[in-house]
Amino acid sequence: MAAPLFEQHRVIDIDTHVTEPPDVFTSRIASKWRDDIPQIRDVDGRDIWMVGDTLIGMPGAYSMAGHTGTIPDFPKKYNEIADSMMKPKARLAFMDEEKIYANVLYPNVGGFGAAGFLRLNDSELMLECVRVYNDFLFEWASADPKRLIPVMSTPFWDVQASAREIERCAAKGYRAVLMCNQPQDFGMPFLRDKHWDPIWAAAQATGMSVSFHIGGGDLSDLLEDPANIGYKANFARASALVFLDNGRCLADLIFGGICHRFPDLKMVSVESGVGWIPFVLEALDWQWKNSGVTTENPAYDLLPSEYFRRQIYGSFWFEEQGLPNAIACYPDNILYETDYPHPTCMAPGPASAGTHPGIYAEKALAGVNKQDVAKVLHGNAAVLYGIE
Repeated sequence: MAAPLFEQHRVIDIDTHVTEPPDVFTSRIASKWRDDIPQIRDVDGRDIWMVGDTLIGMPGAYSMAGHTGTIPDFPKKYNEIADSMMKPKARLAFMDEEKIYANVLYPNVGGFGAAGFLRLNDSELMLECVRVYNDFLFEWASADPKRLIPVMSTPFWDVQASAREIERCAAKGYRAVLMCNQPQDFGMPFLRDKHWDPIWAAAQATGMSVSFHIGGGDLSDLLEDPANIGYKANFARASALVFLDNGRCLADLIFGGICHRFPDLKMVSVESGVGWIPFVLEALDWQWKNSGVTTENPAYDLLPSEYFRRQIYGSFWFEEQGLPNAIACYPDNILYETDYPHPTCMAPGPASAGTHPGIYAEKALAGVNKQDVAKVLHGNAAVLYGIE
């Protein structure tokens, strides 16, 4: 009998999150901003991230793995959150238990595209928070740089500052960049606009991949229920639909010529799933040819599916039905994740979206050939993130 998949491969989980400590900003930012610095306050018995009187995040809502409740019932205080979500050595021990070799690390409090910092309404403080956060996350991951791979945040509202921050973080040893997947939600140009080219150029020049994590846009739909279908029903509906936002993101990257102008730039669609990718790329190819895109852009030398195959990746963590087809179509572009410790993560405990990661992988990948299983659990991510 063959050994379990998680014993056969050095599994790389490309989407996990760090629950930030309460002093991540207050201990690192000059006191001149006082109450404007993001900080934890007790609000009705819950630890809440606040800027002045504005709520910007809830650590318990990000830390649901193993929790017995469902949103909006989440851990209220930091002492209810497992150390593996907050402390690097505890995370490494947890990874050993789960037989996961490496974690790629994303933020919580600044948002999944750093747009949360826009609420600070002070350009100097916004930039300082991004810098401080990037220094914190790199320090957190230094507990084992071979296994903990941090993804830097960008002050995307300032393109030139973003390029400088990419260069600064690359010099520190960062290997990946987090970029807002829906900047138009914040009054900025679409990703397909050449406005963003300095960011792509800086990432390509430094050899860093660019991640587009779902939920980087306006998330008010998650919390508002104008049709009165129920809080939980609406939360589930909106949470599923944000996966598809990255389909628009992918189309912008390809039709906007980003892939063509920056052929060495690697990009990742994070936490969006992969079952939809073959359909969307087939649709993009069809419309590309049917609309004669190359007649007005003769320099475009590849089809959308070919640009994707060359430099874009997607990730999965709960799918079963569409997964084998996605892997068969794009075996070199599919990555594995758990989303630990978010409400929909694949992790031990009743709050998981399925079952134990190892058990899920055995079931979901049962019909996939061994070579492709090795790619999606380890090989593709190892090359992308430079993991030994």
